[in-house]
Amino acid sequence: MFICISRVKILLTVFSLFFVNIDLFAIPARIIGRHALANDVLYTGVVEHISPSPYMVIPFIMLLLLIATGPVFYKRFWEKYYSSISIALGLIVAVYYIFFLNNYSSFLHTLSQYISFIALLSSLYTVSGCILIKIDKKSTPLLNVILLLIGAVSANIVGTIGASMLLIRPFIRINKNRIRPYHIIFFIFLVSNIGGILIPLGPPLFLGFLSGVPFFWVISNVWYIWIFAVSVILTAFYFFDVKNSKHDESYPVKNYSGRIQIKGYKNLFFLFIIISAVFIDPAFFSWVPDLSPFPFGPRELIMFAVIYLSYGYADKNILKDNEFDFEPVKEISYLFFGIFLSMVPALQMISSEAHTLGNKISAGLFYWASGMLSAALDNTPTYMNFFSAAMGKYGLDMNNKTNVFEFVNTGGIYLKAISVASVIFGAATYIGNGPNFIVKSISERAGIEMPGFFAYIIKYSFMILVPVFVLIWLLFFYGRS
Repeated sequence: MFICISRVKILLTVFSLFFVNIDLFAIPARIIGRHALANDVLYTGVVEHISPSPYMVIPFIMLLLLIATGPVFYKRFWEKYYSSISIALGLIVAVYYIFFLNNYSSFLHTLSQYISFIALLSSLYTVSGCILIKIDKKSTPLLNVILLLIGAVSANIVGTIGASMLLIRPFIRINKNRIRPYHIIFFIFLVSNIGGILIPLGPPLFLGFLSGVPFFWVISNVWYIWIFAVSVILTAFYFFDVKNSKHDESYPVKNYSGRIQIKGYKNLFFLFIIISAVFIDPAFFSWVPDLSPFPFGPRELIMFAVIYLSYGYADKNILKDNEFDFEPVKEISYLFFGIFLSMVPALQMISSEAHTLGNKISAGLFYWASGMLSAALDNTPTYMNFFSAAMGKYGLDMNNKTNVFEFVNTGGIYLKAISVASVIFGAATYIGNGPNFIVKSISERAGIEMPGFFAYIIKYSFMILVPVFVLIWLLFFYGRS
């Protein structure tokens, strides 16, 4: 068993290092089309295969508990064996689906998701690591607010993953004399998650766009929610930072030039290629080849090529100054391999219940259900499952773009609730969205002692995010149907 696991680890390591390195930007519509033909559509809830045993949710629950408790209670054991444990739990579910349910399509579907996720995340990680941003200004609460606001806006231009990878190192450097865990937590809140709800360039809204939701529908319908959420959280951060800044007198005085320096400009071109590659999909452009039965497409190949070129021709001094290595990518590759595979039974059960109860669910319930599940599961399939369930209230099919357009005009309040919740609730846990774990890993490698899984939820999510989530529900979705 452990020999097999070791071999899989080697393959994953080679995959993540040589192809190197998702709000899941790129869960392709290609996946939807291909696996719909296999009569097992997780996204729409059409499941013609035998339903999985409820007991198969146990590996996923075990993995979540181990991720939560391992770094706190048995850190050395977890750091040594987390990759083997994650892979083993994921393979238990994969073996069950392939050999006991004869359901190959669910496995291929999930593998496609995983490869798309790793391709996007690791390509943005690599390219951003080859860009050096230096801001020679004194860290102040106001400057930090401005940086976080820039990050929240950027999350709609280069996606939450791109903005997070590009700005986390400069944000740490400018605060290096007084950095605290809350700096990173608020960065995760705003840049890695909540900031990206306006434009469908990140997970999961991009899938809605490919399904037929007009590109500018989201921003025209949620811009005021974005302003409210970002303003409230920035205000909370400002008071946190003002309180912390009272201790600044203990640090040595330094003269600042006020300059902003950017090195590695050629990688901005690579960044543009990655964002453009998101749209290179046979379901979007007929001239794009479909590489079935391979669980990847031209988009992923382009991203892997960008990784090779960007890292291969990077300025070594920039990599050194950024303390760049692939350890965070390796960590997230192993953990999310297990998460992606082991969550399949849970997603299928959610899909079934969502369709069964669709006619009874109000906009507020769609908001809380899709939000809370997005915090613990992958937000893209959760979004698509509830999107499909909401359309079912009107007897519409989300695979029909004419139906989607009709739904946008008649049931927009439901889509708004699902869209907002699926994105912003990703900030509630480390596993709620792909960038969260990488930002945490980069910060810990920079010497910042980040809170554990439960401490993050109790100390920050419950105290800061949940009140914001409740206010958004009361102001924009309560009593709506």
